[in-house]
Amino acid sequence: MTTTPKTAAAAARATVYGYPRQGPERELKKAVEGYWKGHVTADALETVAAGLRRTTWQELAAAGIHEVPTGDFSYYDHVLDTTVMVGAVPGRHRAAVEADALDGYFAMARGTQDAAPLEMTKWFNTNYHYLVPELGPDTVFTANSAKPVTELKEALTLGLTARPVLVGPVTYLLLAKPAPGVPADFEPLTLLDRLLPVYAEVLADLRAAGAAWVQLDEPALVQDRTPAELNGAARAYRDLGALIDRPRLLVASYFDRLGDALPMLAKAPVDGLALDFTESAAANLDALAAVGGLPGKRLIAGVVNGRNIWVDNLEKSLSTLGTLLGLADRVDVAASCSLLHVPLDSARERDIDPQILRWLSFAQQKTSEIVTLARGLAQGTDTISGQLAANRADLASRASSPITHDPEVRTRAAAVTGADARRSQSYAERAAAQRAHLRLPLLPTTTIGSFPQTGELRTARADLRAGRIDAAGYEERIKAEIGEVISFQETAGLDVLVHGEAERNDMVQYFAEQLTGYLATRHGWVQSYGTRYVRPPILAGDISRPRPMTVRWTSYAQSLTEKPVKGMLTGPVTMLAWSFVRDDQPLGDTARQVALALRDEVGDLEAAGTSVIQVDEPALRETLPLRATDHPAYLAWATEAFRLTTGGVRPDTQIHTHMCYAEFGDIVQAIDDLDADVISLEAARSHMQVARELAAHGYPREAGPGVYDIHSPRVPSPEEAADLLRTGLKAIPAERLWVNPDCGLKTRGWPETRSSLESLVHAARTVREELSPS
Repeated sequence: MTTTPKTAAAAARATVYGYPRQGPERELKKAVEGYWKGHVTADALETVAAGLRRTTWQELAAAGIHEVPTGDFSYYDHVLDTTVMVGAVPGRHRAAVEADALDGYFAMARGTQDAAPLEMTKWFNTNYHYLVPELGPDTVFTANSAKPVTELKEALTLGLTARPVLVGPVTYLLLAKPAPGVPADFEPLTLLDRLLPVYAEVLADLRAAGAAWVQLDEPALVQDRTPAELNGAARAYRDLGALIDRPRLLVASYFDRLGDALPMLAKAPVDGLALDFTESAAANLDALAAVGGLPGKRLIAGVVNGRNIWVDNLEKSLSTLGTLLGLADRVDVAASCSLLHVPLDSARERDIDPQILRWLSFAQQKTSEIVTLARGLAQGTDTISGQLAANRADLASRASSPITHDPEVRTRAAAVTGADARRSQSYAERAAAQRAHLRLPLLPTTTIGSFPQTGELRTARADLRAGRIDAAGYEERIKAEIGEVISFQETAGLDVLVHGEAERNDMVQYFAEQLTGYLATRHGWVQSYGTRYVRPPILAGDISRPRPMTVRWTSYAQSLTEKPVKGMLTGPVTMLAWSFVRDDQPLGDTARQVALALRDEVGDLEAAGTSVIQVDEPALRETLPLRATDHPAYLAWATEAFRLTTGGVRPDTQIHTHMCYAEFGDIVQAIDDLDADVISLEAARSHMQVARELAAHGYPREAGPGVYDIHSPRVPSPEEAADLLRTGLKAIPAERLWVNPDCGLKTRGWPETRSSLESLVHAARTVREELSPS
């Protein structure tokens, strides 16, 4: 394309669906946490938030984005914002919200001592967590347009073209669950006719405030949907499209192919669609052509990957965009989804080799790629010839780098056989050997791994980096912390101990920094939930383990106690899922490399005398493809990678795994296929739902559904923990039931940790006595 087209391309514009919220120095995190602690006023918090929004919009506009998004900013979670917008506040939080909207908002997110928070789970197959709406037959929706209207007006006041972004009504209902006390078979989608008038009111308010377009995000439609669900979506957009008092409507989908929903949306009386042309690009392209395109409508083409950090192949994206010309009245250019899922700016990474830095594209760089593509589409490729040449050089540099190919690693991975990924004994044989070796009581108690990361620990790491202490001084601090953690667990009465992970900055980054093929960032923060931000490492090349990573600290902890201390590792699927993974080879190949590196670590832990080894896989469900037809291939390599990691141990070595904050019912067979001896899972917020799912499947091994919700500052009473434990016993026999928190304790403070674990141990003892009265 070397000429300027006169059709859809001539009108091409650049836009994005959303942007990182935190600010370059995580200003939002600091302000929100300061507010929780009483150090920051509500007005000061809003001043910080408004400043971040303003700076983001102005930077996007200066970069060449023609239409900035509004409404994507959030203090905690955009689905929770939608719950507020439609008035679906749970009854237990209504008084708090009415008394103080901001405090009530945070109470829904974090809970209070008297009211549990909303359940939290993963946003589709990402590592972002959303707060699950709770709905029932008696739910009454009421419109509250204050947030989307206010933020739109802020952008318009700056002289910008702005497009409010809202979670669409169908996705909102499909993400919801029955409220506590509501029958489990209640379907929130039955509330659609009740919800649509509220959306109509919000749309009218946005139009009155100056919105020309409003984006309604419907990513749930890229999943497999029943005819009833598709009919509901058709009805929703028939009714919203028929409104007179509304802006133009753009329905956005992302993360996969739209499938059967595409013909329905193409015919709906809406004004445009936004589609993902990175995930299953060919399927969306073929489906769009099959329905005759979108005549008279706007198409936003998500051709730049919004979920990974590699530079875009600009020529490939231009080819896709060129194919789309003629299929819509206007073709605009965007990332495949919100840029919320990538860090802010790769230019801030001073420690990465400049040659490698050329391969990376964070939110600011992706914005530039989008603008370049829009200009090339509208004005012809001659206008971006310099950018195209630089892009070709960057792609060639990565493809030819020795970092990406290690012959030794590849030879070892190719030699793996099925026997390598199997334990040599049946579970029954292993369980008997482990009982004899470990001598644990009924309902054994443990934790998931991490203990609070105190200010002193963070200071120690900062002091080491700054040279204020040497390695020996740092290690003494770590030893002291491990000693305190072991001492507390023994005093509290826990049965299987952990060393607390004092030396670890993050459960993925810690290992990535010790494996070849990984890159770590200093500023690559990405929101996981609320004020929890992580720095996903970058999986750039072939993976190997030069030396042991955890043996020293685990062995030191074991030297302090007669009780078993678990070795703690992050599993291969989670190492991929919580990294920015390479896109130049199949994920299964990368997983096998990581599994072999971890297998070496498992062997060294066992040789050092570690009898219990936990290999965490919280991302197993998260990484599950959104379409059922894609599940078998993924689960085959994912479960093989776990078994390859753990398959070489003796029968009396007990293998644990852990999963949290996901819908486990979809993968119970895969959980079984892992062949772990014990699995611990999040269950407190979902009231032991996973225990019932395991029982329905006939899961034959040991399990620890959590009785303590660690993502809330609430301290459970011994009675509350015991009640959850009794609920678990209805599904899992006592001889196979463990007692543990939902997840690691890294983000909690010591006072609440002590009290909560004491409640947990007390609950276990109470229920043991009920089961075996003396």
